[in-house]
Amino acid sequence: MFDIFASADAWIALLTLTFLEIVLGIDNIIFISIAAGKLSGKEKAKAINIGLLLAMVNRIILLFGISVLTSLKAAWFHLDWGWISGGVSGQAIILFLGGLFLLYKSTREIHEKIEDKGHQEAVLEKKQSTSFSSVLWQIIVIDLVFSVDSILTAIGMTNGISPNPKDALMLMVIAVVVSVGIMMLFARAVGDFVGKHPTIQVLALSFLILIGFMLITEAAHLSHAVVFGQSIGAIPKGYLYFAIAFSLGVEFINMKLRPKK
Repeated sequence: MFDIFASADAWIALLTLTFLEIVLGIDNIIFISIAAGKLSGKEKAKAINIGLLLAMVNRIILLFGISVLTSLKAAWFHLDWGWISGGVSGQAIILFLGGLFLLYKSTREIHEKIEDKGHQEAVLEKKQSTSFSSVLWQIIVIDLVFSVDSILTAIGMTNGISPNPKDALMLMVIAVVVSVGIMMLFARAVGDFVGKHPTIQVLALSFLILIGFMLITEAAHLSHAVVFGQSIGAIPKGYLYFAIAFSLGVEFINMKLRPKK
């Protein structure tokens, strides 16, 4: 079961996924903090910690659920529309819909962060409550919303890493547990860093666009799709890792060169 850790690809996927889970979890921390904002000091800290634990539990439950769905590899039906043909399985449907969701969600989030800053925070503040139980319910809803793109990102990053689905599931669970643990320990430090460098979060959302496109392509590949006479192949994970590493490298250089205000 632990043989996967002998693979360099597995370690790269785990580190990259943990980083993305942390950066993408910043919004979750912000919204949980807003929801708990009107509670007293001790209750606020308690609500935030419970919220992050719930986020971890939600993600792990969804990981197991979606992993079961993505194991449905037998074709449910076949398409042959002339310009496109292939056998569509349950796995392909989940990956295709997940890819579309990531494209939509990441584009919308980038738009909000650049053109409509603070919209979601303002909506949440209007619905804010001072009751601990009602705040906890708000946090549960927030966690569910933010769990979806987190899980789809995990599946996109680990899909095809190992022929054994349990190996990929183990990597995803480890990344989720480690990222939530880091957020619980260093929530303020991580939040301050991303707050000072908002382009890091925009970069992470841009990576989601890449992962969403890769999920759609993977769905077509698993369906043995032929589009306009061309077979759709799998995109090697190395391309994705290189794009992420290169973009982050450029951004860290910019952060060093950027004059401090």
